[in-house]
Amino acid sequence: MREYIISDLCLSNKMNLTALVTDSRKLTYILGGSIALMVFIAFIFVLTSSFDSTTTTSAELTVWGVFDDQSVLNESINAFQKANKSIRVSYKLFAVQDYEQAVLNALAAGTGPDVWMIHNTWLVRHMDKLIAMPAAAPGQKVPLVTVRQFQDAFVDVAEHDLVVGDKIYGMPLYVDTLALYYNKDTFASVGIAQPPKLWIDFIADVKKITIYDESRNITRSAAALGTARNINRSTDILMMLMLQSGVQMTDKDRAQSIFSRPVDGIPVGENAVQFYTDFANPSSKVYTWNDTLDYSFDAFVAGKTAMMVNYAHQISALRKAAPRLNWAVAPIPQASSVDVRTYASYWPLVVSAKTKSPNEAWLFVAYMTAGDGAKPYLNASGRPAARRDLIDQQKNDPDVGVFAEQALAARSWLQIDNVAIEKIFTDMIDNINLGKQTLMDALRAADAKVSVLMAGR
Repeated sequence: MREYIISDLCLSNKMNLTALVTDSRKLTYILGGSIALMVFIAFIFVLTSSFDSTTTTSAELTVWGVFDDQSVLNESINAFQKANKSIRVSYKLFAVQDYEQAVLNALAAGTGPDVWMIHNTWLVRHMDKLIAMPAAAPGQKVPLVTVRQFQDAFVDVAEHDLVVGDKIYGMPLYVDTLALYYNKDTFASVGIAQPPKLWIDFIADVKKITIYDESRNITRSAAALGTARNINRSTDILMMLMLQSGVQMTDKDRAQSIFSRPVDGIPVGENAVQFYTDFANPSSKVYTWNDTLDYSFDAFVAGKTAMMVNYAHQISALRKAAPRLNWAVAPIPQASSVDVRTYASYWPLVVSAKTKSPNEAWLFVAYMTAGDGAKPYLNASGRPAARRDLIDQQKNDPDVGVFAEQALAARSWLQIDNVAIEKIFTDMIDNINLGKQTLMDALRAADAKVSVLMAGR
C-alpha cells in the first residue's frame, strides 16, 4: 500500500512540475508578446509624431475680399485653423473699385483665390467661375449644409440670391439693408415725435421740414431723394421703391427684365419712379432735393438735410464725421404695413471652380457662416446678421438692430452686370429730371437696355 501511495505522490509531483514548466513557458510567451506590442506601438507613435512635425499642411486656402480687413476676420479664421489643423488660410483685402477685375485676371492666369467674396447680385454673372457645395462632405454621406438647412438658417434673400435648384453656390457672412437715418434735432424742431413708418407719413414730414427761400430755392432739405449722382446708393433706393410697389424686375426665368410692365393692370414701375423723382421736381409738393445740393452723406452730416436712406456700414463713418450730430436710425418706410420690404446688399463667400481644394474651401465657408465663425466676425465688423438665430441676438442692438431685423424682409434681384445696370438707372433718373425724356419713355428705354444685357449673358 505504501508503495502505491509513494508512486502516486511521485506521479502527482511529476505532473505538477510539468504543469509548472508549461505555465512558465506560457507566461514567458505572453510577457514577450506584450513587450513586443508595446515596442511596436511606441515605434508607430514616434514615427507619427515625426511625420506630423515635418510634413506641410494638406491644404493652403487663399481668400479674397473687400471692405473687411484682416483684423475683422482673424478670430474666426484662427478658430477654424485650430479645429482643422491640416488647413491654412490666408486673406487678402482689395479696394472695391479694383476688386472684380483683379479676381477675373487672377482666375484667368490660374493664380486666383480658392474662396472669394461676390456681391449678392453677381451670381448669374459669375456662376461659370464657381463650384457649388459638394453633394457630400469628405468622409461623410451628407452635405455640409443641405438646402433645407440653408433655408432654416438664413434669411430668405440669401436663398433667392445664392441657391439655384438644389445647389448652394454661396453663403452669407451678413446681410445689410437700406434703413432711414434721421436728424432728431430737426424732427424735434418741427414737432415730429416719431420717424415715419409709411411713405404717406414720410411725405407729411417732408412738407413740415423743407424750407424754401422767396425764389423757392431749398434752404433746408427734408430728405436726400429724387436725383442720381449726388445721392449715395440712389439706384438701390429706387430699386427698393420698385420692389416695395410690387414691380417684377425680371421674368420667372430671369431671362429678360420686365420692370416697365404693369402688374395686374397697375403701372407699378411708373408709379415708383414718379414717386422717387418727385422729390427733385420743383413743381411737386414734395420738392426737397436737387442736383445743386451737397452729396447726400455730407448734407446729412452738416444738418442740411434731415433724412437719408442708407446701409448699416455708414454708421461708423457717420460717427467719425459728425460726433456731435444727434441722429438715429429707423426702419425704412413702407408702402404698406402688411407687405414689408427693403433692399439688401452684402458680399457672400463663394468657392472658385479652379480651386485645388474644393472640399476644404467649402468646409471653410460653412464654418465662417455658422454660429462659431459668424459671431466673432459680426462683433468685429459691426455688421447685421444673415443667420436667423443671430438676428434674434442682435435685434436689441442700438446700432445694427434695425438693420438685422429688416434682413428678414429684404429683397434683391439678380443682375447680369450691376455696374452697367446702375449706369442705366442713373441715366434714366437724369433724363427724367432734365426733361430729356418722359417718365414712361425713360423707364421703357432702361428696361430695354437691361434686357439686352441679359440676352447677351
